[in-house]
Amino acid sequence: MSGGGRPERVAEEFREVLAEEIPRLKDPRVGFVTITRVEVAPDLRRALIYYTVLGENKDHRRTRAGLESARAHLRAVLGHQVRLKFTPELDFEEDMGLQQVERVNELLRQIESSRGDDDG
Repeated sequence: MSGGGRPERVAEEFREVLAEEIPRLKDPRVGFVTITRVEVAPDLRRALIYYTVLGENKDHRRTRAGLESARAHLRAVLGHQVRLKFTPELDFEEDMGLQQVERVNELLRQIESSRGDDDG
């Protein structure tokens, strides 16, 4: 989604601002959220915010709903703290990378455990 140096700089600034602002949200649906990265379109009109959240599936769904609900507030905060001609539209996407790594590690542990059982 990014192209050139400016979108990367803006994305990093957005990540920092959102990482500070999201824990301040009073929405009980928003659990422990970590902003992993932000991608900003080359025209700076749209930002895709990747996040991770701790908890079970229902916690993930609730957090997504809370973030979607807070979209206008978060966009306003970005508009006040980051000097741009236009404040981009925000889209949220759960970063599944960490979950996939955990799943692969679990499968490897199971394989290793079954090999140990076969040897014994």
